[in-house]
Amino acid sequence: MSKNTVFFFTLLFFIIGSCSDQRAVKTLKLGHSLDTKHPVHLGMVRMAELVEEKSAGKLKIQIYPSGQLGGERECLELLQIGSLAMTKVSAAVLENFVPNFEVLGLPYLFRDDAHSYEVLDGPIGEDLLAQGEKFRFRGLCFYDAGARSFYTKERPVNEPKDIKGLKIRVMKSATAVNMVNALGGSPTPISFGELYAALQQGVVDGAENNPPSFYTSRHYEVCKFYSLDEHTMIPDVLLISMEWWENLTEEEKIWVKSAAKESVSYERVVWAKSVEESLKAVAAAGVEIIRPDKSKFEEEVMSIHESYKTQAEKYKLINQIKSVGNEK
Repeated sequence: MSKNTVFFFTLLFFIIGSCSDQRAVKTLKLGHSLDTKHPVHLGMVRMAELVEEKSAGKLKIQIYPSGQLGGERECLELLQIGSLAMTKVSAAVLENFVPNFEVLGLPYLFRDDAHSYEVLDGPIGEDLLAQGEKFRFRGLCFYDAGARSFYTKERPVNEPKDIKGLKIRVMKSATAVNMVNALGGSPTPISFGELYAALQQGVVDGAENNPPSFYTSRHYEVCKFYSLDEHTMIPDVLLISMEWWENLTEEEKIWVKSAAKESVSYERVVWAKSVEESLKAVAAAGVEIIRPDKSKFEEEVMSIHESYKTQAEKYKLINQIKSVGNEK
């Protein structure tokens, strides 16, 4: 056999091998609306790294951040039709699809971080993650999205009465609307991407969110008062399209589920650090950080919990969540 012939067959072998390797790699696209510095984005980056490690490169997750593929609701709808494999949404957005997620948006439902982690990492969390399947998506894990607090343009919020008369941006969530109404404010649903301009132009007087989101969105440039009433602790949820999930092998499902679970503990560490750094940064930029008496806010909104007595399934879930950790 001539050298040219040997070279030809060697080259053909590598070309075929390369093509077969490329065919063997499965890529899942993940779209979300967060900034690349956001701790939840970093958690998803870690998850993608873990998937590639566990699969030895056979399965990859390609992330499209910063709303490249649309906002939360748009990405969720793309998931339902199978045009997108994965996304991250707030549990508050999910309540419009999976009714029981509404409970997670109730003010002062969780006593502290430890309580929320115990609930979300346990049987209650697992059950909630599975409830989206009939809507063509399923949850993989909950990411820490911290505690949400009010920030305002013109006047500080020292106690509940300071919310009265203010137009407060909220997510498109019934629980968020009910909470602001209970405090005497005017809840105004606006997409997160449009909020900076809405604050600048006076469409709303303020909003509510966690410290990293307040900082990375640069809303602190407009709003100079941040009141840490910490009224809700609404997690973010990593989702996968059922169409994509059902096309994964059992081994691939294990890689994805275990990577998601492992990325949660990583994200929580990053989150805690980001909260501290974000508060320092906005304070340095001239924001007045207020630490009000949270019990006063809690008193004003706790009637919302009791309003669920007529909704047996949700009221049972509320009481199950409250009992976690108390039975020991």
